Amino acid sequence: MFQHVADQQGSEVPATGAPGPDRSQADFAVARFRSLSTEIRGCAILGPTGILAASGDLAAWGTAAAGLLEAADAAAGGAASQTHVATEEGEAYAVRLEGLGMVAVTDRFTLASLVLADMRAALRGLSRANPHVVREAA
Repeated sequence: MFQHVADQQGSEVPATGAPGPDRSQADFAVARFRSLSTEIRGCAILGPTGILAASGDLAAWGTAAAGLLEAADAAAGGAASQTHVATEEGEAYAVRLEGLGMVAVTDRFTLASLVLADMRAALRGLSRANPHVVREAA
């Protein structure tokens, strides 16, 4: 997963036609989150219909995000609201909030509580900017 979500600037975000954040809002949230720390390798924001924006290749992020969320859900016995996995290569995080989701990959030894709080803040900001977001798990 850590190798597949390397940053690739200029990737396209397909329009889904579903209610929720538009491309520019989701892209801005990704860029703002990434600017918080040099330890953040990349991230993606998910809506009810899939990936809304990512710091790299959408297909790679979509596959990685789905795998992480599926594993977290299986471990939780239902929809996990957050997860954190640390390995020798780095750390992966996922957060679900108000119908949106976010997945991020960081260097090792990042402060998990801060990363998770920043992810929740990014999703809250998107949700507030889009009150018509469907309130289902991403």
